Amino acid sequence: MNVNVERDLNNNLTKDYLKAVGTQNTDLANLVRDHMGNGGELTYILENVGRLPASFDADCIIPLLYNKNVNVRYWAVKVIGKLKSEKYLETLYKIANEDESSIVKREAVSSIGRMRLQKTIPYLKQMLSNDDPKIVCQVIRALLVFKGLDDVDNILKQMSNHENEMIRNVIHKEYFVDKSQKTSCCPHQESFPFLRNVIVNGDVIEVLKNVPNESFHLTFTSPPYYNARDYSIYPSYEAYLNFLDIVFKEVYRTTKEGRFLIVNTSPVIIPRISRAHSSKRYPIPFDLHHYLVQMGWEFIDDIVWEKPEYSVKNRIGGFQQHRKPLAYKPNSVTEYLMVYRKKTDKLIDWNIHQYDFTTVENSKVADGYETTNVWKICPKSDKVHSAIFPIDLCKRVIEYYSFKGDLIFDPFAGSGTLGRTAKSMGRRFFLTEKENKYFEYMKTFLGKNHIFDKEPTKFLTVEQFKETII
Repeated sequence: MNVNVERDLNNNLTKDYLKAVGTQNTDLANLVRDHMGNGGELTYILENVGRLPASFDADCIIPLLYNKNVNVRYWAVKVIGKLKSEKYLETLYKIANEDESSIVKREAVSSIGRMRLQKTIPYLKQMLSNDDPKIVCQVIRALLVFKGLDDVDNILKQMSNHENEMIRNVIHKEYFVDKSQKTSCCPHQESFPFLRNVIVNGDVIEVLKNVPNESFHLTFTSPPYYNARDYSIYPSYEAYLNFLDIVFKEVYRTTKEGRFLIVNTSPVIIPRISRAHSSKRYPIPFDLHHYLVQMGWEFIDDIVWEKPEYSVKNRIGGFQQHRKPLAYKPNSVTEYLMVYRKKTDKLIDWNIHQYDFTTVENSKVADGYETTNVWKICPKSDKVHSAIFPIDLCKRVIEYYSFKGDLIFDPFAGSGTLGRTAKSMGRRFFLTEKENKYFEYMKTFLGKNHIFDKEPTKFLTVEQFKETII
């Protein structure tokens, strides 16, 4: 009996036809036989074959497991995996160990896992020693179906010292996380009232020592550039990095679980002292990255902030005159926004689910959002502060990485652009700024910007801030 779905007018195989043909052993076997010499058509057939009955005889698919086309092999494994039958356990185990393609091997392991039979455990255990971490992760996923069985738990716990960090993280999450432990008395979606819309004039390290664990939903900042401004003089580059290390360790402690830190930095040039000496270029974002991941931040993305060439210092002028090799120095039109997430065993969905439906809906990113990691935004100049955030840059970061009502932190506030922008977007802010002239400058915005009038901004010294802590 043939299926009732017709091919199209040109006798081509339609997806509807293939979806139905899977119920007929003979029809599928004939299709495979008729297209044996065409890898593309075989792939199309296997990819679009519909649900298979438990009684389906996959003998017609077995030869395709050894086809020279990797896509054919992959989809052949996937079709056999649909059956979840132990009849093909030995065959799939062989493919998982012998196929030359990692993706085919992983799919074979996945197909074994779908059987959910204790009979598969010895086979899976043997594959834990595979050299490919991706395959081992797939094996672990299959074995976790049997979590609670002593022999499975014991062997998986031994993987906690595995060389690969992804494997270690999976085992740690499954077996060694105290899920009952709470690190903050403040619910995830909320913030402490004494931190809301506050600007503190003082050293950020001293201020943060008084901030409770897990207070901030998002930190966005541009650290002072090493010895490039009067307010950012350090005795050495090492001292500069050590200072940032202390700051971002405190930011880590005070950031809520699974939430984000975004650091805006770029390499900086220290001018030469004379023509007899060279200038020095310091790769701040690349050196700082090591410190951040060591303290627990997980790297998520690198966003490139691209500026118009006319807005940056001209470094290419000398080269343009003589064009001599080795002297090429391009104009630096980019800075980095390095995106990190506080380490957690929970997925992003967990963070989202901490909010009520209305908050999530009201916080959704509007149409016209940036789809690439290159953001073309003009820099902002200011008569008082020489390096301030453009409002458009703040808006994107706030919209993409926080919910309405969240508490946004900038440890190096400067002129306070982040705070004003956060408030205008329905968030709250906490800012610290060491330089008194910038602290006083932020106060001048009170009379010009009615945003602050809806919920008063508090300008405090460190001592005054300490007195507000509940």
